[in-house]
Amino acid sequence: MTGRRIVATGTFDILHPGHLYYLEESKKLGDELWVIVARDSNVKHKPRPIIPEEHRLAMVAALKPVDNAILGDKTDMFRPIEEIQPEIITIGFNQLFNEQKLEDQLRARSIASRIVRIGKYADGDLCSSRLVVQRILDKRCHDLHHPEHRDH
Repeated sequence: MTGRRIVATGTFDILHPGHLYYLEESKKLGDELWVIVARDSNVKHKPRPIIPEEHRLAMVAALKPVDNAILGDKTDMFRPIEEIQPEIITIGFNQLFNEQKLEDQLRARSIASRIVRIGKYADGDLCSSRLVVQRILDKRCHDLHHPEHRDH
């Protein structure tokens, strides 16, 4: 596939509609969507992923908007970007990157990609892996204490 390459990055721990929205909006910016899935060992800014990296990669790769999915580099987050050479790198509304600092780091490595932050999915009730986990814990704990309300 040739054309305008877009790279989206993330952990994609427990897939939810916010992830799909992020990837669909990223795909609209170009012709070929590459997704870099964070390595388990590189996730340090939030709780470690529940789902192993190989499984997260397989799930992301199976999503309709995704043309290519790879695991990130264990030591250099810019190495896959250098190999893919995207025109645009998208980041999610809640990713802790400073766009200007990130663009400066890219330029320092002669990478001309532009950074685009994708907005938040409007129906955000369960658009966070953390919130999905919390909902599961709340519901299962409630079911343990109130067995008559269990789903059948």
